[in-house]
Amino acid sequence: MTAILWLSLAAFCSAMSSRVADAQLPNLASEFSVSLGVASAVITCFAIAWGASQLFFGPLGDRFGKYVVVGWACVACAFTATLCGLAPSFPMLLGARLLAGATAAATIPLSMAWIGDVVPYERRQPVLARFLLGQIGGLSSGVMVGGLAADYLGWRAPFFGIALAFAALSVALLSMNRRLPERARQVRKAEGHAVRRMLAEFGHVLSSRWARVVLLTVFVEGAFVYGAFPFIASHLHRLHGVSLSKAGSLVMLFGLGGVLFATTSGMLVRRLGEVGLARWGGTILGAGMLLAALAPSWPWAIPGCLLAGLGFYMLHNTLQINATQMAPERRGAAVSAFSSCFLLGQSAGMALAGALVEGIGTTTVIAAGALGAVAVAMNFARLRARKLAAG
Repeated sequence: MTAILWLSLAAFCSAMSSRVADAQLPNLASEFSVSLGVASAVITCFAIAWGASQLFFGPLGDRFGKYVVVGWACVACAFTATLCGLAPSFPMLLGARLLAGATAAATIPLSMAWIGDVVPYERRQPVLARFLLGQIGGLSSGVMVGGLAADYLGWRAPFFGIALAFAALSVALLSMNRRLPERARQVRKAEGHAVRRMLAEFGHVLSSRWARVVLLTVFVEGAFVYGAFPFIASHLHRLHGVSLSKAGSLVMLFGLGGVLFATTSGMLVRRLGEVGLARWGGTILGAGMLLAALAPSWPWAIPGCLLAGLGFYMLHNTLQINATQMAPERRGAAVSAFSSCFLLGQSAGMALAGALVEGIGTTTVIAAGALGAVAVAMNFARLRARKLAAG
């Protein structure tokens, strides 16, 4: 369990790094004299790099060991987070965020794949949900810390804090790796040229029709949910006059909804099953996002963000558990492909939302994301029910 705790903390730091700029977008736009849509590129760059780097880290984890690769990735994350904090200009910040996304890419998917290696399938979903407490906490804390920094500390401070946390975690992870039993340090002998081997890994994953369904679903989920989510803090700030620190704290309730799911996941899995989790998760997610978007005053965002977080993790955890079983003999590549599609979907959604937000407003962007998320969830629930019925 200690080994999973360190992985969960690495997921916390990676998730915090991915969301720490959300509540700072208005300040970044002001400091660098760019529009809110242009400033959102600091999020898009991170997501693009994270998604694309999965093509590298998945096979690397299968080849050298997933746990040790996560440890060394944390070393690199400490360096790139420092670069973000030192960036003297907006283009330099974009470059640093690109590197930060690339180095953070190993942590969450390889941790999930490692759990898939050591935890039997019938026990995996609750264990995976508890591991994801780290990621959930990082996502919500990143928005809150970013908001506090925007109001009181300056936008650079959180990046230096994240760098220190990654440095400490790298020591803990690499030390733990040396104490793991042999079965928890699985590696697979490399055969053939590296590029051909990598293409073969992902080709094997994509040969499964169900894998293609899961990957396409998580891509579209990422586009709708995280194309809209980063603008919630700015929406509350602009429309309701809420300070950035308070807006960040409100959005943090999204993570609290995730914690609620993680602590009740065993009961929810037993009562609803995968199909019910996807269907109800999408419904609750959409309702929460619509409440945050259309609320006449900011207090309505409290239940809105909480419900959105609960619904999102009900849906996303169901997709994750399917991802760990898409190709068990290539689990590192499979989960990395899943994470890649999720992050590339986020990038596409953010790019589109960033281009449209000044013209159509944050209300429309968030509402469109809510409706799209519901449609994605209902379609996946239908396909999963059909697959289970077919055996």
